[in-house]
Amino acid sequence: MTIKEAQQQVDQWIKEYGVRYFSELTNMACLTEEVGELARVMARTYGDQSFKAGEKENLGEEMADVLWVLICLANQTGVDLTEEFRKSLEKKTQRDSIRHIQNPKLKA
Repeated sequence: MTIKEAQQQVDQWIKEYGVRYFSELTNMACLTEEVGELARVMARTYGDQSFKAGEKENLGEEMADVLWVLICLANQTGVDLTEEFRKSLEKKTQRDSIRHIQNPKLKA
């Protein structure tokens, strides 16, 4: 699935099942909440905290939830994530083409 297809599928789902998009501000709050849930799983999986009894590692699910809300925000604000990601990759390549390679902290 491409990013464009994901944006289209989310939009179709909203129209079919979701009634309407939440407001942009509500979706921003939802994105923050989902990032917090992802952070919780990361802290327990890769950090020093442990899962409570009954909790499970659902890293992929939490990442997908973040992506879902981000796509909702892009759709409702008219952002083409494919194009913006392409521009971001180009910007990072130009800006950081040698920066990380020359960083002694990143050498094994």
